[in-house]
Amino acid sequence: MTQNPFLISPQDLADVIGRDGLSIVDASWYLPAQNRFAKAEYAAGHVPGAVFFDQDDIVDPTSNLPHTLPNAAIFAEKVGALGLSDTDTIVVYDGMGVFSAPRVWWMFRTFGAKDVRLLDGGFPDWQAAGLPIEIETPPIDPARFSAQLDEDAAVFLPAMKAIVAEGAMQIADARPAERFAGVAPEPRQGVRAGHMPGAYSLPFLSLTEDGRLKSPEDLRKAFAAAGIDPDRPVVTSCGSGVTAAVINLALESLGNRQSKLYDGSWTEWGSAADTPVETGPRPGS
Repeated sequence: MTQNPFLISPQDLADVIGRDGLSIVDASWYLPAQNRFAKAEYAAGHVPGAVFFDQDDIVDPTSNLPHTLPNAAIFAEKVGALGLSDTDTIVVYDGMGVFSAPRVWWMFRTFGAKDVRLLDGGFPDWQAAGLPIEIETPPIDPARFSAQLDEDAAVFLPAMKAIVAEGAMQIADARPAERFAGVAPEPRQGVRAGHMPGAYSLPFLSLTEDGRLKSPEDLRKAFAAAGIDPDRPVVTSCGSGVTAAVINLALESLGNRQSKLYDGSWTEWGSAADTPVETGPRPGS
C-alpha cells in the first residue's frame, strides 16, 4: 500500500527528532464537554521539542466566531514566534490521535507551508510506543514564516451562501449525525439546529479508527456511504471549523486537490439571520 504522504509514524518521527528544519507542533484542543485541558496536558508531557499551538489564540482577533482564520500577517507573527518557518517540515499532533491536529495541518498548508505531516495516532500512539516524553518547554528561536493565504482553500460566508443556493459543490458536514439532523441541540447558544440545504452528513469519526486515519479503501467506503464522491470538489464544515479539517485530510489523502473548508462553519451559518436551515436526514439517505 502506498504510504500516505501526509502522515508520519511515531517511530519514523523519533528517528529524525533534532534534525535541522524539523518542527513539531502540539495542536491539541478539546471541547468543553470533553473536560480535558490542552495546555495543562502539554505541560505535563509532550513529544520532545514540540511547541504548543493555541487554537484559541491564533485566530482573527476581530471576529466573534471561534477559530476564525487570522490574516496572513497575524499568522506569520504568531507562528514565527513559535520558531516555525514555512520552509520547515512541520509535524503536528494532538492528544486524541485525529481530532484537532488536522485543523492546524490545514492552516499551515493554507498559509503556504509546503511539507506538513500529521503524527499517525497522535500522542496516544507516541506514548503507547514507549517513546521519550519531555516536560520542559523547549527553547524557542523566533523564525520567519512567509505567509500568504491560499484563497482556494478556504470558503467564507458570501461564497458559502452561493454554493448552497446554486448547489455548486458537495458539502460534507463533520458534526455528529444527530446535530446534522437537528435532533440534538447545538452546544453554542443562539445557534440553530440542523444543516445547510444540500449538505451530506459525514461525521469525522467515520473517517478514523483507533485514533488513526482509516486506510484509503475504508475512506472511500465512508464517503460512498455518505453519498459523497471523493473525487469531485467538496467543501467541508463542522461546528467551528476544527473537525471539518479531518475530512479535508481524508480527501487530500485520496488525491482530491479540490477540497475547501468553510471557515465559519455551522456556528456562523446557524447563528445568521438570513441563512436557510434544514432538519432531518438528507432526503434519500
